[in-house]
Amino acid sequence: QVQLVESGGGLVQAGGSLRLSCAVSGRTFSSYTMGWFRQAPGKESDFVASISWSGGSTYYADSVKGRFTISRDNAKNTLYLQMNSLKPEDTAVYYCAAAIGYYSGTSHNQYDYWGQGTQVTVSS
Repeated sequence: QVQLVESGGGLVQAGGSLRLSCAVSGRTFSSYTMGWFRQAPGKESDFVASISWSGGSTYYADSVKGRFTISRDNAKNTLYLQMNSLKPEDTAVYYCAAAIGYYSGTSHNQYDYWGQGTQVTVSS
């Protein structure tokens, strides 16, 4: 049984920063493609960023490119999302996810496991 638990969300002012973490347990973390998605109020879940199992390949949504950085520490079984220059439009519940195998990680249906989500609220 694979479990993903997000943390690090909260309330920040526009222009501020947050770092989200996703702790993975139950299986070998390094074998997974990992990603972040977010769901804003009243909207569908959207892709944010993904990273290959080796950490060598990353993908970002255009809306966060240049502001967010996805990374992973396989020794700690943890995925991160560093969010800088936050905007009110970034307000959403953020979910981490894990996919078994080689994927870009940009689509919901590529993932096998999902976390419970963590709330990020950016005030103006």
